[in-house]
Amino acid sequence: MHRPPTAEAEVADELSVVRPGLLPRYEAELPGARSAVLSRLWRGLAHEPLPWVMGREQTRDGLALSLSDGRRLHGPRPDPYATGAYVTVVRLDGAAYADPARLMTDLAVPHSASFAAELGHSVASLALSRAGQEGDGEDWPESDWEWEQRIVDGHPFHPTCRSRPGFSVAEQLAYGPEHRAVVELGLVPVRAEECLVTGVWPDELRDGGRVVLPVHPWQAAHVLKRTCEQRRPAHPLMSLRTLALPGGPQVKTSLSARLTSSVRDISLPSVAASAVLSDFAGAPAARTDGLLHVTRTLGAAAAGSPDFAAVLRESPQTYAGSGERILPVAALATTDLPRSPAWLAGFARLTLTVGLRLLELGVALEAHGQNLLVVLSAAGDPLRLVYRDLADIRVSPARLARHGITVPELPARMVTDDERALRRKLFGSLVAGALAGTAGSGPALGAALETAVRDLPRTPDLAALCADPLPTKALTLMRLSPQTPGDQWAELANPLR
Repeated sequence: MHRPPTAEAEVADELSVVRPGLLPRYEAELPGARSAVLSRLWRGLAHEPLPWVMGREQTRDGLALSLSDGRRLHGPRPDPYATGAYVTVVRLDGAAYADPARLMTDLAVPHSASFAAELGHSVASLALSRAGQEGDGEDWPESDWEWEQRIVDGHPFHPTCRSRPGFSVAEQLAYGPEHRAVVELGLVPVRAEECLVTGVWPDELRDGGRVVLPVHPWQAAHVLKRTCEQRRPAHPLMSLRTLALPGGPQVKTSLSARLTSSVRDISLPSVAASAVLSDFAGAPAARTDGLLHVTRTLGAAAAGSPDFAAVLRESPQTYAGSGERILPVAALATTDLPRSPAWLAGFARLTLTVGLRLLELGVALEAHGQNLLVVLSAAGDPLRLVYRDLADIRVSPARLARHGITVPELPARMVTDDERALRRKLFGSLVAGALAGTAGSGPALGAALETAVRDLPRTPDLAALCADPLPTKALTLMRLSPQTPGDQWAELANPLR
């Protein structure tokens, strides 16, 4: 039977045309990329509430899953907080699988075919990203966008960490931050009366009675189907669709492609609420004794569609003093800093102090390694935090009212007094996400948390963090249940217990 070419083969074929010199390195990176994606997938299979996993049993040399069709899946004992590629093979009824896409295909559970295709893309794109690296990366970058280019492997726990369906090899090389691209951002003038604009849209992005919208070139070519006559160079950040304008703000563009889990457009309600939300966020941040700054949204605009919108944010570099460096938390894993238990404990103390203080006030941050940035001293000590992109925070009117903070008119999805939802948002992103990704393993994370929590104020939220299972987004389950909107959750063993 004829099988269609795999994503790995398709990327190799394209690479042989657009960058043939990179092909040997790409092929050499494929085994490691398969292991990295398989390790992320095994984490989901081992811990998430998948409806076709009937039981999980510790074995002498690992973990066995009993499946609803009677088969058994066996792999190594999983560490849900490990970031390394520690899984090289799993066995389904004795048959060995090193390729996560082939494993998911042969599991043959609902929606596994589409997920298998995403896993294949993830492996191929990850190998391409690793193949494009040059040098040893020992020097510390000066600019925040250069730090973001060091994040090669994408999300540390998501099986589709590098899946970029709809992007050709040439487009990945041209637009991916890990390939150190300079992107020619399109500038499209639109009549002001056709635009929803909030905040202050800068004069440099106006043309008489027209608003000039920045457009990602992929979006312009594939979605808007238009050629941009005006362009401006920009540096892509780790989210791919957000770019740093040299000497200016950062711009989040619409990018209607599925990256990791979601299609990245910019909803009209989020454009409408952006200025109000930005102004509101300053009030709770001001109560952290200078430990947290929130980047301001300067302006947002949409030309009648989530596919044609942009948000301008001030650069986090604004909050770095002389001799200090600011970098996304995800980039910490590219340094030697987390190898020091004392440094890791201090960093955990800083992030938990800020996160729990905001939560007590009534704001649950989506504080994962992309949204959360850290300001380091010249010696590498963590000094304070910067948070960007308020689109996915949760806000509790009841908690805020207790502290005398008024809640403005916000999108309904952001507003909740449900303590479980608020804690899930913060703990799932900060502890199971940013801190776990920085620590790199359960033992390292547990030791850092144990030291950090000793100095924190005793609150009900801290008690829940110390005693309850740790929530995390069920990333595999979410990709296998596309009919279920919103986040789904798994519970992990608490590293503090």
